[in-house]
Amino acid sequence: MSNTGTSTGIRVAVAGDIAEGEAIKVPAEQTGHGDAIAVFHDEGAYYALDDTCTHGQASLSEGWIEGGEVECPLHSARFCLKTGEVQCMPATVGARAHRVAVRDGEIWLHPGEEPTV
Repeated sequence: MSNTGTSTGIRVAVAGDIAEGEAIKVPAEQTGHGDAIAVFHDEGAYYALDDTCTHGQASLSEGWIEGGEVECPLHSARFCLKTGEVQCMPATVGARAHRVAVRDGEIWLHPGEEPTV
């Protein structure tokens, strides 16, 4: 099993590795994407957004995750985990969302691929 390339995705964790309400940061060097990508576990599902808040230089993987949203730890902007859409100010630009798949108990990230909503 390869762990590189977007056709099959990048294996980033085993399903039990990311606790409910938590996130991990996958470095840009591993994703081949311009930013690190945060993979979130919320309400039994996994989501991925660019890790850097669109308002300030803060890591969304370090934010508060609840109710399908992540709140930036710096200025409290909130983003939808499914779509990356801004939920409240001060951010005005959404975060890019990426597709995540769970296969055989493993979490696979597909950088640059739109999530199925």
